[in-house]
Amino acid sequence: MKLKLATWNINSVRARLHLIEQFVARHQPDILCLQEIKCEDSQFPLEAIRSLGFSHVEIRGQKAYHGVATLSRLPIERIECRCFNGTGEARHLAVRLGGKTRDSVTLHNFYVPAGGDVPDEKANPKFRQKLDYLSEMSRWFSDHDRKSASRMILVGDLNVAPLETDVWSHKQLLKVVSHTPVEVDHMARLRDAHDWIDVMRRHVPADEKLFTWWSYRARDWRQSNRGRRLDHVWVTPALREASRSMRVIDEARDWERPSDHAPVLVEFDL
Repeated sequence: MKLKLATWNINSVRARLHLIEQFVARHQPDILCLQEIKCEDSQFPLEAIRSLGFSHVEIRGQKAYHGVATLSRLPIERIECRCFNGTGEARHLAVRLGGKTRDSVTLHNFYVPAGGDVPDEKANPKFRQKLDYLSEMSRWFSDHDRKSASRMILVGDLNVAPLETDVWSHKQLLKVVSHTPVEVDHMARLRDAHDWIDVMRRHVPADEKLFTWWSYRARDWRQSNRGRRLDHVWVTPALREASRSMRVIDEARDWERPSDHAPVLVEFDL
């Protein structure tokens, strides 16, 4: 099965429906995973999304904040929406492709807490929440039966830029939330918890800059290029060779009323 999969922190699905329409028209993904949809399930623009060809839609919404949704042209089965920090926030959605067969694939859509502005877990409860969330993710994936859950894809806004080349300046961002050593360590433990493989870095060498997010504060984001790679696509070892291409669609950052994140598009042969 060939699959075009995209992940995108849309920063309000209702405010930026026009961006989704534009992206789908140009790139025709089979599955689009959205984060930070910022609406309850009942407010999700379901009719408009289905008109784009996504006849299978699963939503885990929340009023005004957070929320994830998985839009698919292919049949998907909702598995669970897990709360990893005890707050009840809508940040995870898991679906299955391919039914209950040995070739099925479990797709996890995540929106990890951003962590606030101060990288101090004592002074900043939001930062503590972020670290706790990543730790609980690690514990949960460590407990998975690796044989029965071997075909998995994890996508989303994980809000950590782990490599020095995932930020515009490693030295200047060492004390900035998203690239601090403690966050990078937490992400490394999460990656090791289930032997996850970083798909994006299989297509772009680790010594090359790679960004998916650019702040709204930049007057000319492209010229300054002070970006970070906060959005990720991971697979388990069984799917190590499955990805055929990967692109960050940074042109979307120039569209009208853009999200500060760009979509990531990966083509798989499953």
